[in-house]
Amino acid sequence: MNHQNRLTEIVLHMRQKFAQVLWLVCLVVAGKITTLAAALDTNEWAFLDNGQIRIGVKKTSGACVGYFSLSGSNRNLLNHHDQGRFIQQSFYGDEDGTLWTKQPWRWNPVQGGDWKGNPAKLLSFKAETNSIYARSMGRHWSGCVDMPDVIFEEWITLTGRVAHIRYRMTYAGEQSHATRDHEIPAVFVEPDLDTLVLYDGKEPWTGGALSRSRPGWPNESRRFSEQWAAFVDKDDFGVGVYVPAATNLTCYRFGEGGSARGACSYFAPLIRLAVTPGLVFDYDVYVAIGSPEELRQQFGRIRHASAPPAPSR
Repeated sequence: MNHQNRLTEIVLHMRQKFAQVLWLVCLVVAGKITTLAAALDTNEWAFLDNGQIRIGVKKTSGACVGYFSLSGSNRNLLNHHDQGRFIQQSFYGDEDGTLWTKQPWRWNPVQGGDWKGNPAKLLSFKAETNSIYARSMGRHWSGCVDMPDVIFEEWITLTGRVAHIRYRMTYAGEQSHATRDHEIPAVFVEPDLDTLVLYDGKEPWTGGALSRSRPGWPNESRRFSEQWAAFVDKDDFGVGVYVPAATNLTCYRFGEGGSARGACSYFAPLIRLAVTPGLVFDYDVYVAIGSPEELRQQFGRIRHASAPPAPSR
């Protein structure tokens, strides 16, 4: 093939690619699809959109939640820089001789994958109009091996501006692990959401003043009496997560804004329990978008709706 023919072939290929991208942009403008991410990654991602919020799971990473935005917006508020950066389950056990880089680590099944970038296996998946179900195999974060004795499940539905995620961890192993903190779940958001908002007072759900802080690095602990926390941006807009089963919270920020590679904001509601043979642990997580006041109101309504009825007299 001469140089002229080769040049003509390259030009035609570039025109085809440009036409494909232009077609996708036209679909977005026309409202046929909500984001370019959804158009380009349909084999890798699955989305739910109820006209108010949009949530996406990465099927090639244990179906972890890695996309959350207002419907019609291209701004993903979540961070999925690596296999550890999602909204995802993560449990801990005894030290087992594994290393995270050069740091001694422990038994640590996670939903997304390991620190070397190997993804967790998706075992089954079903997406319907307003629900997603996924079943995946745990992946050892530091050991970088599959963990067939740890199975993660998730059920996702949308109501208004709230995503309800029901998680389950099933442990079929034979080893009993000591009582430890577990991330239920780990939550990673974009670095421009840099202010952590929560209530840490002694009178939860009474309208007391919210606490605002900017966590540092590494992990810091927080009391969160109302069992929800949020990261918001300079306009007081962000992502909140409510976990009724949680008893404490850990958090940090890595990097400053977009200046550091892999910068993010992180928090994880925690629960202390021992992972022992036969454990099946179910818990509910509610993820919402808005201002801290809006998030508090939404989570308060959920709490009220799920409260047991008052005893009759």
